[in-house]
Amino acid sequence: MVLESTRAVAPARALLDRAAGLRADADLMDGYARRLHATATALAGRAAAPAPIGPALRRQAVACRTAAGRLRTAAEALAAHARAGA
Repeated sequence: MVLESTRAVAPARALLDRAAGLRADADLMDGYARRLHATATALAGRAAAPAPIGPALRRQAVACRTAAGRLRTAAEALAAHARAGA
């Protein structure tokens, strides 16, 4: 017995557009990482800044960079799928 799939397949153009959106999101995440790192650096050694703030901001910067990398990987996979004739 053959069953038809009701799942809609997105046109290649829509997939490529989504991949471009993921790349833009990755760029934003990289920007957030830079801002977090710059803020951590600016607060280093300031008496008014709580001691754990620097390491916490740096951890968040690393998480943003990791997310950016994963978004770029997903974008490339999606674009490859679109080029393969989704």
